[in-house]
Amino acid sequence: LSQHIEANADLSLVDAVGSVAAALDVLNTENTTVDVLLVDLGLPDGSGEDVIRHARNLPTPPEIMVITVFGDERHVISAIEAGASGYLLKDASSESLGDAVRDLLAGGSPITPVIARHILKRFSADPPAPPSPQQEEVTEDVPHLTPRETEVLGMVARGYTNNEIAELLEMSFHTVTSHIKHIYRKLSVRSRSEAIFEASQLGILDLNRT
Repeated sequence: LSQHIEANADLSLVDAVGSVAAALDVLNTENTTVDVLLVDLGLPDGSGEDVIRHARNLPTPPEIMVITVFGDERHVISAIEAGASGYLLKDASSESLGDAVRDLLAGGSPITPVIARHILKRFSADPPAPPSPQQEEVTEDVPHLTPRETEVLGMVARGYTNNEIAELLEMSFHTVTSHIKHIYRKLSVRSRSEAIFEASQLGILDLNRT
């Protein structure tokens, strides 16, 4: 993400840190101006929402955009309520990150389309219609992941790379890659973020326990 920011001549990277504590240190540094805060939600010493709330209470708060793998409704709504103005899934954000930052500075709210659906669903005035018999049949037809595939997907949701998963589960990198390909095929997705989102929607993956 830092490289994508630095690739834009009109943007300047203030700092890149990997924890809540380090982010608060940067935001509290005198004579340091942060116009845009890009924040993940799953940080090793807490939640990115803590950083968002702190930034919102600064004398001159920055524009805030979440960039994360978490695409479930709970994370989305909670981050927006904390003060985020944009929400991008990591897989979809890198190449267009410069445009998203400019959009945010111009008063826009860059949001990955699947995230926008969550927001519309949450704030819709019309109550959801009861499922039809056909929809109930579809709900029952949930893709089956093996216990190992579910374990791998859970580690993907926690942000581990394929190499890290291979080391922790004591299997080869190619085996991990094969598991992830099978997961993608079974869930009919093409990225890690989509797999996490789809699995959470289907009840295969519980992000509250991941």
